[in-house]
Amino acid sequence: MTAVRRVATLGALLVCAAAVLLPLIWILTTSFKTTADINAYPPALLPRDFTTGNYSGIADQLAFGRLLLNTVIFAGGVTVLALAFDSMAAYALARIDFRGREVVLVAILATLMVPFQATLVPVYRLVNELGLVNTYPGMILPRAADAFGIFLLRQFFLSIPRDLDSAARVDGAGEFRIFRTIILPNAKPALLTLALFVFMNNWNDLLWPLVFTTDQDMRTLTAGLALLTGKFGVVDHGLVMAGSVISMAPLIVLFLLIQRRFIEGIATTGIK
Repeated sequence: MTAVRRVATLGALLVCAAAVLLPLIWILTTSFKTTADINAYPPALLPRDFTTGNYSGIADQLAFGRLLLNTVIFAGGVTVLALAFDSMAAYALARIDFRGREVVLVAILATLMVPFQATLVPVYRLVNELGLVNTYPGMILPRAADAFGIFLLRQFFLSIPRDLDSAARVDGAGEFRIFRTIILPNAKPALLTLALFVFMNNWNDLLWPLVFTTDQDMRTLTAGLALLTGKFGVVDHGLVMAGSVISMAPLIVLFLLIQRRFIEGIATTGIK
């Protein structure tokens, strides 16, 4: 009976994995299809006529190197600043006792219920008045901290024994030294987890770069791929799929590099 259950569980997991991976496999195989192959009916998963023309066509249609550089600067800059600001705010809310701490925490969590589209216009007007439209600071600074990251790190910081803080204070360490030498080294799994979330969300974001950039030289990969829509809404699906594969590759590599720490951070965050 146990063997039957194992086989059934394995079969269910394989079906779920296939359902998740099928869209990715379809994108990958379509990027190697010709236009006639893509429009053929009935559609086929594997290309009948294998071609790499879609990948070479990306360079002709878009300044792909510039788009990639903009995306790395945008997503990387937001990630670095978010880790810095979110971790400091989370440390204050988790380890420092001050009047109104719970009120501040509730106020921060309340912002999670406000969709960012509701604040998009006011933020854009502010960025525009500061003259930061079509600049890296204008894209990065408004996203330099978020409530989710603060809450995630706060929950992890609560799981670190307070005896470490007390011992450091006895030795004369201040709050910043405790934060830098004790909290951050013990919070690497949570920091890597948050870094992956923030980097991935900003790497794949479409609306934000479209709103805060009007110059094509400042567009990111996702915004650049949106420009591949031709007249009357005609889309060259081969080029779009090839661009999507290139866009996904860095995220897949990043996840493979830190997957063990990422899973550890998910498993331990929230333990008090």
